[in-house]
This record gives sequence, structure tokens and C-alpha cells, in this order.
Amino acid sequence: MRLDHSFTVPAAPDDAWKLFLDLGRVAPCMPGAVLDTLDGDAFTGRVKVKVGAVQMSYRGEGTVTRDESGRSMVLDLSGSETRGAGTASATVTASLAADPAGTRVRVSTDLDITGRPAQFGRGIMTEVGDRIVRQFADRLEELLREPATAEPAAVPAHAREPEAVDLGAAALPVLLRKAAVPAAAVLVTIAVFRLLARRGSGPRSLQG
Repeated sequence: MRLDHSFTVPAAPDDAWKLFLDLGRVAPCMPGAVLDTLDGDAFTGRVKVKVGAVQMSYRGEGTVTRDESGRSMVLDLSGSETRGAGTASATVTASLAADPAGTRVRVSTDLDITGRPAQFGRGIMTEVGDRIVRQFADRLEELLREPATAEPAAVPAHAREPEAVDLGAAALPVLLRKAAVPAAAVLVTIAVFRLLARRGSGPRSLQG
């Protein structure tokens, strides 16, 4: 499954690129994610999501490859559910380019996912991705407004538990639209059965 997103941050491309190089600062901007270890271009982390009352936690690892001249990076990610058989792998390509409003960030994701989230399909996953990317962009903007630091952010020795990102809330409008026709059919069927039941239990005509 391929997903494409883009957003703009209010910073010059050079400043935005410097921030993207610092995974220790950028990773906490991603909703539901926590960076556990960072060793050069390799890292490990956790992601927690929930759909209604059901929560799913993933533990995974990844590597990053950077192209300084093109201001682009490729992340190869893989993970699996900590309590379940679901798996997820993705190749994420992010590129930065100058924009009148600052820097335009384009993100392309090739996603392969199994388990419960796989039932959503491309339409729902795209809308969920749009909302998560908007949250990520808002947090990046806040981070860019903070004073720049000379040293890369350190990964905490004991990383906190990630706060679950609610995919159910994000996907609900799409789920409702997707279910509108089947739901209408069910309601009509129920109405017909009730009408027949009322007719069947009504007063019977007297026979002389």
C-alpha cells in the first residue's frame, strides 16, 4: 500500500533539514511513537495505537539513509505487535524543498501491514495518515520555534510509555460513510419485518 502526504513548515530548508537530521528531537513529534535507542543510523522504538477500546502496541527497529545534497532521507522500518501476530513494515521517503511559506515536506510511504489494522483498507488508512501527518506537522512547527541546540537530543535512558494514537477516532467518519449503505439496508430489513409482524398479529376478520 502506497500513501503520499505533504505539509509545509515555517522554516528555511537548511534549518528544517538540520532538524530532520536529529532523530532524537523529531521522533517524539510522531503521535503514538517513542524512540528507545539511537545508534548512528539505526534505532529502535515503540508505537501504540488504539481502535475504540482495543489497543495495539508495536515494537520495532529501523535505519535511516540520508542524501544531503537532495535534502531527502529514506527510513526502512519493521515491527511486530507485542501481544499479537500482527506485523508492519514500511519504507518512508521524505524530501524537503523550498516553498514560499518555508519548506515543503513530501512523505511517501510504502506500507505492508498484517493483523487487525489491515482490515481498514487504503481509503481509511489514507485518511488516518492525513490526520496523523497534520499532528506531526503541528508538533514540528512548535519544535522549530524553540531555540536551536548545538548538540543532538539524547534518547532518555528509560523512555516513557507511548501515548496511544486513536485510529478509531480518526477513522470513524470514513467507517461511517463506508457502512452507510449496508446500515441502511439493515434498517430497511428490520422495518419490513416489524411491519409484517404487526400485520400478522392484527385483528383477524370474523368468518360467518
